[in-house]
Amino acid sequence: MKFINTLILIISIQFCFSQQTPKELKDIESEINQLMKKYKAVGVSVAVVKNNKVIYSKGFGYRDLENKLPVTTNTLFPIGSVTKSFTGSVLGILASKNQVSLKNKPAFYLPNFEFYNETMNNLITIEDLLSHKSGIGNQGTTQIFFPEKNRLKMVQRLKYLKPEAEVKNSFTYSNMAYTLAGTIIEQVTGDSWETNIKEKIFTPLEMTNSYTILDKMKKTSNYSLPYGIYKGEIEKVTFEEFNTINAAGAIKSTVNDMSNWILTWLNNGVYKNSQIIPKEYIKKATTLQNSNEGNYEKDAFLFGEGFGWRLRSSYGRFRVEHGGNTYGFSSDLALFPFENIGIVVLTNQDNSLLPYMIVDTITRRLFNITPGANYPVKVKEIYKPLPYKQFNKDKMPTHSLNSFCGTYEAKGFGKIEIVKEKDKLYAILPTYKFQLEHLNYNSFFLKPTKEFKDLFNPQFDIQFMNNVKGKITSLKMYSQKKPIEFNKTH
Repeated sequence: MKFINTLILIISIQFCFSQQTPKELKDIESEINQLMKKYKAVGVSVAVVKNNKVIYSKGFGYRDLENKLPVTTNTLFPIGSVTKSFTGSVLGILASKNQVSLKNKPAFYLPNFEFYNETMNNLITIEDLLSHKSGIGNQGTTQIFFPEKNRLKMVQRLKYLKPEAEVKNSFTYSNMAYTLAGTIIEQVTGDSWETNIKEKIFTPLEMTNSYTILDKMKKTSNYSLPYGIYKGEIEKVTFEEFNTINAAGAIKSTVNDMSNWILTWLNNGVYKNSQIIPKEYIKKATTLQNSNEGNYEKDAFLFGEGFGWRLRSSYGRFRVEHGGNTYGFSSDLALFPFENIGIVVLTNQDNSLLPYMIVDTITRRLFNITPGANYPVKVKEIYKPLPYKQFNKDKMPTHSLNSFCGTYEAKGFGKIEIVKEKDKLYAILPTYKFQLEHLNYNSFFLKPTKEFKDLFNPQFDIQFMNNVKGKITSLKMYSQKKPIEFNKTH
């Protein structure tokens, strides 16, 4: 009995010692709390990995401000675009099993698929999708304004969608490219992207508290609510619905689970002696695949993309990183592979640089670098529409309001109904109804109604066009790099 009690005491002492904050991070809580105060942040969760073990993890603030429910290291947060490294990894796993080749063209795996032109068809590979050099661009209008639940049907729209940059010779961030990558996974395996993420990553990495579906997260007892800042005040906001773009940003996780993800990447894809992500893919994903512009400085002289990761030189060290933004949440995950260090910060603040500031604070501590200057407070305010304004009396429309009414359609997007209600024009889209606020002559902009709950600013300009006979025949929507033309069908 005495031996057992002594053994328990030793184990208890070792456990307590292992939980102690490492000397490099002593009093880090005060710095994080100060940053949270400056940012008016509600909650933060942090984990630090070094030399194949978690050396620090802690929750700060609240996951539910109203009910004062605290953030813990097991609190779930949507991680936004950090999801992209997961999608790329599934393709890497499939490639190791010869089920797919990253050098193949998407049409090799997708039925009835083609891009906007032959140049894209001939040049774009899966590798280009993962490194943002496909030229496709974000294509947010078709994905957000005209959502399609069937992912294959969504990517088949690319036949009608103009590229936003030069193929192979540009960097253009693209959620649509990752939607396409996720669809390839589904077509190759016969299972959904969600199932593939769970079976190929979550389960073997023991990420038992991670999800791809919002409703499943909401059924747990420890998830964070989303918040934003408006006119200096904290406001609860809505969760983002990803529809078909899940593969670009839909994962919800905890810093405890994300620590397993970090451990795996820092150990060449191995987790607990099992090769989960192929070593060859890890190497390619963290090797420069696409260059990106940046302000080169003494300690920052590399800016580029791997597969689902952004590659940087920071503090004179190689840094592999990706951040994430989704309604009410901002996150950052940074790896320093040569130093075997990883940091993840999850926050419930919309469009915020706070996670990057915390990562920088921790990194400087770990590398014994002089603390940065006073960190800037950069939080983009949540969007709210201003009151409706009357017509521009000096530049009135050239036609009666009834002349603008009708159905307008564009291939690759969908239909817009323009209707008149009480001397005002409205644009009815599949999931939104916008009021048209007058700018000048036959130009308006989309003005959200009271029912609009999303956080993005939808106030894109609309210009109605007429033919040589003066009849309104089309409208142009200025929501992307190039205007989208919708032709009037009736």
